[in-house]
Amino acid sequence: MRWNYKPKPTPEKISTLVESLSISPLIAELLVSRGITTFEDARLFFRPSLTDLHDPYLMKDMDKATARIEKAILSGENIMVFGDYDVDGTTAVSLVASYLKTIYPNVTTYIPDRYAEGYGISFMGIDYADDNEISLIIALDCGIKSVDHVAYAKEKNIDFIICDHHRPGDLIPDAVAVLDPKRVDCDYPYDELCGCGIGFKLIQALGLSRGQSTEDLVKYLDLVATAIAADIVPMTGENRILAKFGLEVINSNPRPGIKALIHQVKKEELTITDVVFIIAPRINAAGRIKHGNYAVQLLSEFDFEQAIEFAREIEMYNSERKELDKQITVEALNQIISNQETDRFSTVVYQEDWHKGVIGIVASRLIEHYYRPTLVFTKSGNKLAASARSVLGFDVYNALEACAEHLEQFGGHMYAAGMTLQEENYEMFKIAFENQVKNTISEEQREPQILIDMELDLAAIDEKMIRILKQFEPFGPENMTPVFVSKSVFDTGYAKPMGGNDEHLKLFLKQNNSEGFAAIGFGLGTKFDLVKNRKPIDIVYSLSENEWNGKTSLQLNLKDLQ
Repeated sequence: MRWNYKPKPTPEKISTLVESLSISPLIAELLVSRGITTFEDARLFFRPSLTDLHDPYLMKDMDKATARIEKAILSGENIMVFGDYDVDGTTAVSLVASYLKTIYPNVTTYIPDRYAEGYGISFMGIDYADDNEISLIIALDCGIKSVDHVAYAKEKNIDFIICDHHRPGDLIPDAVAVLDPKRVDCDYPYDELCGCGIGFKLIQALGLSRGQSTEDLVKYLDLVATAIAADIVPMTGENRILAKFGLEVINSNPRPGIKALIHQVKKEELTITDVVFIIAPRINAAGRIKHGNYAVQLLSEFDFEQAIEFAREIEMYNSERKELDKQITVEALNQIISNQETDRFSTVVYQEDWHKGVIGIVASRLIEHYYRPTLVFTKSGNKLAASARSVLGFDVYNALEACAEHLEQFGGHMYAAGMTLQEENYEMFKIAFENQVKNTISEEQREPQILIDMELDLAAIDEKMIRILKQFEPFGPENMTPVFVSKSVFDTGYAKPMGGNDEHLKLFLKQNNSEGFAAIGFGLGTKFDLVKNRKPIDIVYSLSENEWNGKTSLQLNLKDLQ
């Protein structure tokens, strides 16, 4: 991996923070590199408050959305809360539906079937609403491109409120209200909310007319924090506030469904990273393997014993998901090799029997082997469906947009997208996508990199520094865990490979006469020879606390060494 250093902030900006906050230059430099340059910036960063959340009515169409919901309640209409089958969608549906049910009984939920209906608003879902005399659909984490679906619903006298965070197309659906901060005509101050975050803004607005403060809605933030973590949105602004308070709910008083998932893995206190790797995959597994309804059922259950049963079932789906993604990854890698496509600029693979629920995970796995924009296709009905994943700095959504003539539909973000196409267009699309990537990707984007905050002497690491760095949490995009480089360190003789295939590396490192630190290098077992016999090495790492047998100790988490 290429080691890249963040640009060093100007001495003036660092000294300004040192003086105004009475902090060390090291901490000041880390803050400035995150865009924190004033005392007020630092207050918002270190002491986020629910009062710092924006007025929900600053979002375009929020007044229309709440007025239409109030009208539905007053008129006794049936309301359907519709959402995508991933973590963001299922948490958003659980959040909005469970809130509405506290004030109104005629509320039902709908998650489309990944296989029969595909992503987003479906005609089947609208027909279901029509058959059940539902006249208002609130769509969450989807809908911003569903122009035809909203028109179809209108013919049946069904209104739509769309709450989405994906990029709009050229046309905005003709819904009663379209809540999406990424609309060019929306002046909402923060446009990086996830779908569940938009759902929270909606219930925040509804709560205002009922005399409810944001504090009254804190109990819903376990869902919002889970969605923020899973959807990998920037950990800045409102996301950081919602994630911080949501994580507190997860660790103190989570809803029974999330409590049951934590009970399954027997984890004491969760970080945002734990939510990403422990909670989110299990919620996702329901929609990947069986149906997203199982996730909504779990997250909406208020009886803990019943939630435990749902969580056990989802645990089985998660185990099946793990087996499937391992198997398909091996098959996809074999396909790349047999087709002699190891040196391409993109990866595009297809097999008709691959499980649609895990192709996004497989795309991420393939990037670990061949670091390039990756699409994994499978058969879906009479069409092909794919999940796309990208590499740092490369916008896969823009690349798909450039190949849109070959696609039936597509949507997503810079780093993750989904699409469908007719089978006869697959080969033409594959060629077009490869050419588009080849012509637009930079050399730097073609190799993985580690972004380093600064060089650090091991002697500078102490308990005070760790205490302050813990206050940088929760970590996520645009507020990643600080990464340091230390040079000419050496192992004191304790280095050894570990893990089933010796794939990991355990060391005890010193630098000059510094205190020694335990270090772990996941996936670095092959570099064992570099550290033998006290050979000097340079290391890139983050700092963490390791708990073992009730004791907490500092540990260096190695990302690379040379």
